Amino acid sequence: MREKIHPKYEQTTITCVCGNVIETGSTRKDIKVEVCSKCHPFYTGGGQRFLDAGGRVDKFKKKYGLE
Repeated sequence: MREKIHPKYEQTTITCVCGNVIETGSTRKDIKVEVCSKCHPFYTGGGQRFLDAGGRVDKFKKKYGLE
């Protein structure tokens, strides 16, 4: 590696608006984010959208007289 061209890699703190704090290493110091793995709907499962599959199946069966 060439000398004096690489950024300094150091310990940093990532802070989310939900209050979650993550300690990691980075070339940036004190990163602030809006969404993290603690509050993101994909990871928490709270905000994921699922289609009402049961209702759609019942509607199909009713439409074609399969019940």
